[in-house]
Amino acid sequence: MRSTLRQCCANGLRIACVSLLVMLVTPAGGNAADSRKALRAASASTIDAGVLALALRAASCARRKHLLDADDTLTVIDYSRPSTERRLWVLDLHRGEVLFEELVAHGRGSGANRATRFSNDVGSHQSSLGLFVTLDEYRGRHGRSLRLRGLEPGVNDRALDRALVIHGADYVSEAFGEKHGRLGRSFGCAALSRDTAPKVIDRIRGGSAVFAYYPDPAWLASSSFLGACEANAAP
Repeated sequence: MRSTLRQCCANGLRIACVSLLVMLVTPAGGNAADSRKALRAASASTIDAGVLALALRAASCARRKHLLDADDTLTVIDYSRPSTERRLWVLDLHRGEVLFEELVAHGRGSGANRATRFSNDVGSHQSSLGLFVTLDEYRGRHGRSLRLRGLEPGVNDRALDRALVIHGADYVSEAFGEKHGRLGRSFGCAALSRDTAPKVIDRIRGGSAVFAYYPDPAWLASSSFLGACEANAAP
């Protein structure tokens, strides 16, 4: 199962191929119809179909575990791409629409233009991988910000302690990327442009899934959301 999913990501399969894996990436009890809609919608965007397949599987598993209050929205971040490329997508799963396709910054401890290091440790200033659920918003030093709770022990479950949130930042823009060869970097947060952040927060707050991807073999092999989904198991 997991080796097949990793191969999908490695090969960058397009929608026509990944559609054949809908039954594979949707755990028993998941919504295969929503998966098909999302895969079709993503064909018009730049999201990698293999990464989306993994995100759909993780979100479906989280729904089975009753960890999501809002199951119609899925946010995907693909940290395998450089920061100067759009690598965050928000999908409406029920309607089969890509709502946002945006630039997003990573933590300064994770790398320069490309993120290559990830951590769950306080003070690392690195981004974290895995599945998160959105919580409430608040107004902080970066304006409107959205709290995230990490659902994967040892991978991202210190997100609240680390204050890993989604917020807006002046250093996230195409102009900044063209001037510096990369976006600015956060302390580990997923930072969006000032204009985009409030719109994304309005859509995804209150219990929706956020899936942060990088082809890290250890995480891909061990994530409980990507393997056999046990609905009654603790996250």
